[in-house]
Amino acid sequence: MSETILQHARAHERNVVRFLRDLIAIKSVSSQEGDVVRRVAQEMLESGYDEVRIDGMGNILGRIGDGPRVIAFDAHVDTVDVGNPANWTVDPFQGDERDGIIYGRGACDMKGALASIVYGGRLIKELDLAADCTVWVVGSVQEEDCDGLCWQYIINEGELRPEAVVISEPTNLAVYRGHRGRMEIEVRTSGISCHGSAPERGVNAVYRMAPIIADVERLNERLGGEPFLGKGTVTIAEIRSTSPSLCAVADSSTIHLDRRLAATDTLESAVREIEDLPSVKAAGAKVVVLDYAVPSWTGLVYPTKKYYPTWHIEETTPQVTSAVAGYKAALGEEPVVSYWVFSTNGVSICGMYGIPVIGFGPGHEKFAHFPNEEIDIEHLTRAAAFYAGFAIEYAKTPVPAKK
Repeated sequence: MSETILQHARAHERNVVRFLRDLIAIKSVSSQEGDVVRRVAQEMLESGYDEVRIDGMGNILGRIGDGPRVIAFDAHVDTVDVGNPANWTVDPFQGDERDGIIYGRGACDMKGALASIVYGGRLIKELDLAADCTVWVVGSVQEEDCDGLCWQYIINEGELRPEAVVISEPTNLAVYRGHRGRMEIEVRTSGISCHGSAPERGVNAVYRMAPIIADVERLNERLGGEPFLGKGTVTIAEIRSTSPSLCAVADSSTIHLDRRLAATDTLESAVREIEDLPSVKAAGAKVVVLDYAVPSWTGLVYPTKKYYPTWHIEETTPQVTSAVAGYKAALGEEPVVSYWVFSTNGVSICGMYGIPVIGFGPGHEKFAHFPNEEIDIEHLTRAAAFYAGFAIEYAKTPVPAKK
């Protein structure tokens, strides 16, 4: 079976490369994904998908089959922007192909994976590999701005609720079974402005913030966790202040915290740790978990808290065992099983809704958000074969009990 799947994937290799280069050529930062979504819809239809639709948020959903076992493959269609163009030696939107590697913004994160899951779905259909399954291939939006929001919409609005999801973020062709969560928190201090020539007449909000900054650094050193995903972290990503003018005392100061959540952390515990810092209490500072309410490319606003829960599943679950067996079936090898360092749509799919998730994607995560972003063509082919192999193996597992 491994030879059949992989050979069929190799037969489509140039189609996958062509498709990926087309995707890279379409700029699609968060909330501006309409053109790339339409290009994905075209490829799905030409690949013989049984149903292709775009939902109210702008996610693209393609269906293969109509069996009772429902699984989904997810890749977000948005990318971060280019950053400093001087750091690039290739055109970020050309999809350059050199020596078996494709370069360009989104090549690794994660238009390469998007091309692979679309063709993984095509393999499943052409080889009739999962007759008992309904397979959904999802191109999700706004992930770079707010991971998991797309799947909050998909699940809450009744678009789809699969029994297992494969997230195709880059894993270097390893099987991943979890990652830490995260939160975006602001700490705000206030002061009283006055003329900068006599600062003693006012209260400087930046000076009130200074000991908080030191306390946050020390908090990071003592945060705990558990053996698999490791410890939580906190770091200051931004600091800003306001004043009536540049010759006045600052009357407000804000720090933006990137808080990575261990499996032992909760939203409440993470907020409490900041609120309990002596410097926060002394300054009367306000601790706020931020909200996200940015229109999608369709104009839909779907507000949520910037709280993205930690998730992981055990190695003995059918999703992980099917991934391992599917890897062997498609590629004839034993996979590495590990976890992501960064965050994915799994924060909502598994972290909020308890739907088991595994990760498997082409490319190495070190190239995500990197200038001269790249992906190996061989990874694209092997990933497409894996997705077909996973569907075969998962269809053999017992139907999960209804919750």
